[in-house]
Parts: sequence; structure tokens; C-alpha cells
Amino acid sequence: MKKLQLHRRSMIRGLGASLALPWLEAMSNGAQGGSQCDASNLSPKRAAFFYIPNGVVQSAWNPVDTGADFTLSPTLEPLAEVREHIAVLTNLDRIKVAGTDGHAQASTCWLSSAAPDQLSPAGYPLKRTIDQLMADHTGQFTAFRSLELSCNPFEDNKESIYFDNISWFGHGHVARSIREPQRVFQRLFKMDQHVQSASVLDLILDDASDLRRELGKNDRRKLDEYTESVRTVELQIQRVQDRQKELKLINPKRPIGTWQAMRRDEFIQIMGDLMILALQTDLTRVASLMTAPERWSTPVKVEEWFEAPTEHHSWTHGQGNNHVRQELAKLDRFHVTQFAALVQKMAKIEEAEGTLLDNTMFLLGSGLSSGELHVCNNLPTVIAGRGGGQFLTGHHTRFPEGTPIANLWLTMAKVMGLSSERIGDSTGTLERILA
Repeated sequence: MKKLQLHRRSMIRGLGASLALPWLEAMSNGAQGGSQCDASNLSPKRAAFFYIPNGVVQSAWNPVDTGADFTLSPTLEPLAEVREHIAVLTNLDRIKVAGTDGHAQASTCWLSSAAPDQLSPAGYPLKRTIDQLMADHTGQFTAFRSLELSCNPFEDNKESIYFDNISWFGHGHVARSIREPQRVFQRLFKMDQHVQSASVLDLILDDASDLRRELGKNDRRKLDEYTESVRTVELQIQRVQDRQKELKLINPKRPIGTWQAMRRDEFIQIMGDLMILALQTDLTRVASLMTAPERWSTPVKVEEWFEAPTEHHSWTHGQGNNHVRQELAKLDRFHVTQFAALVQKMAKIEEAEGTLLDNTMFLLGSGLSSGELHVCNNLPTVIAGRGGGQFLTGHHTRFPEGTPIANLWLTMAKVMGLSSERIGDSTGTLERILA
């Protein structure tokens, strides 16, 4: 029998809906299509950024020893089950420019390709961010250049776009993040207006069934796992919508926004799941996810972690109080726990060469090292994944003081195939973390 050959961009379709497929063994039988550059790589390299605002409690974050046998710090302990997949990097700095807001500069300029003296009219060292430079290169192969997500739970939009976005095409041109999971889902898995209330999987069911009959055993399993993951996201969204209706009945005078009805961990995980789906199906190779915006002092619930709503930004300025510092470190640990859960999910997704995680650079970080004094030296930085085998994992590397974090951006850019020789104030690549 002739082997089924699928194009890497194959989709399953139904009435007004389409769903990109993940990598299947049938895609390695020669029908890749596209440019020579795209066809030569069955498992493309991806980059994703997981942002935590307001810095971290440095005393609880930094490991005391280095190398492969380093001891995880109290805040990083949730990474224990994935430590073979991660690299902790310390002493990477960003130069803070005086005269502009420290928090706005932290989120806006964290990924910026600008040097400290390349100021925009607003006074920020803001140029095209590294994720968008990568997207310039990879976007020719994917449906979406990039994907920008935010888990901002607030409706009181008292801060400007500088506090709620980390991705920029350039000064004055923000790649605005999306914070409604339903919008993200509909953007990724296109649905015409007349079928928006239906399940995308129901609409493509016949096409998926026909395809399944032609696939081998391993591909059938992968297709089933993939469609089930999409269904899980849909059901999560539906549950939140159903919960919203109940909340409005209980308190009709104070309606709670649909996504504000989510638990914090649910919100971050569902947005992370959508990001993973987009990377898995090669709808995009570049994504960013903000766990929350910078500086907002409005309290927010973090269920099962804190009895009362947390005040992240306010806590950062109360670190002289031991109790406040402990609570803040606990919130840092919550964010690391969410990151670790997404890393585990990516590590379970098989591809032509390794796993999705193996072929991704998934970076956790913040634009401030500590929100107490608005300092930007020794920025919290963890990379998960091997970037297609080019990164070393399972270690803690402490760089010389003053090493620009732009050196990391340059290193990641080269792994993604960019020809850049310098980004911002970079002085070279981080050879110590390369395989």
C-alpha cells in the first residue's frame, strides 16, 4: 500500500472551521512543501516567553551553588520534576534608564533590542522586541507571525499599554496582548460567524475521522491526543462561561467579567494551553505570555495559596517586613509552579525529533530583579527546553556581574536562525549555555 503523505501545513476542515494538525509521522514521508529552509526542518525551533511582573524576592530566588548538581532555591523548588529540562541563569542585567517609570520600563523594555542610549521620544530604550525580530524570520512559514497573551485579571485599566505588553514592533507600535481565551481560541482555530457557537471539533469531525482511518497506529494516537487537548480547552472555556451565568444570578448588581471568574491558576494554564497548541501545530513559532501586568495594586485572588486577595506591587515595597517578604516569595513560587506545569505539558508532546519542549526555548523572566528598589541587575531568568538541541539544560550558570541580558537575546536569535551580530547592548553570545 502507498504510504499516506501529509504536508506539514495540513489541516482538517468542516463547515466554516479549520484546525491545524500537529506533527505526525505521515508528514515525514516526503510531502513537506514550502521553501527549502522550511522543508529541511521537520521539528522547527520555537521561542516562548513567560513574564512575571514586579521582579522577585532575590534572597529566596537565587541558588547558592552552580553547575549540574546545584540546589534549587526555595522559590525554584517547583521545578524539581523538570530540572533536567531547565537552565537557571543568574547575573544577567538590563541597564535602567533614569527619568522614566521603572515598572513601565521593566515590562516594555525587557525584550527590547534597543541599547540603553537608544531612547524613544517617550524616554524609553524601546525598539523592536526580540520576539518580533524572531517573528520577522519565522513568520514566513506560519499562519501567525507571533502570539501575544496576557492573564491580566483587572477591569480597572488605570495603567497605560506600557504596563500590560512586552511585545513591540517598535516605539509607538505595540503588539497588543489578548487576555480573553475565547478570542485566542477563535483566532487560532478560525470559525465563521454563523457557526461561532458550535464546537470546532464537531465541525471537523468527519474530516478527522476520514484522516484517522488512513493513519498508522502512532499517528492515530497522536491525533486523538491532540483533538482531546483542543476539546479540553473548549470545555474549560465553556465551564467558565457557565459559571459566569451563575455568578450573575447570585449578584446581579456586580457582574463579574467572564475571565475574572477564573481561578488564577486556571487562567494562566488555559492561556498556556492555547499557546502550546499554537506552537504544537506550527500556527506560530514565537509566543509570549504575561502572567499579570506590571504595577497594578488592585488586589487579586490566588485561590488555595492565600486566604486574602494579594497586592503584588504593594508587597514589593514592603519587603522590610518579614511577613510581607515571605508572602511575596510565596507568590513568586506560585508563578514558578505555573511555569513548571506548562513545561511538563510541552515535554509530553512528541515530535519528529524529540518533543515540543526539546525544540523550544521557553523562557521565564521579569524586567525587574526586585520591585522594591526598581533594580534591573541579576534579572530572574530560567530557560526550559533545548532549542532543537542547541541549549544545555539541567544546570545553574552564574555569569560575571554586569553581563547584559541582551547577550541571551542574541544567543536565542542565532538559535532561531537570525544573522544578527549584535542586539541592544550585547557583547556576545552566552557560549556557556550552548551544547
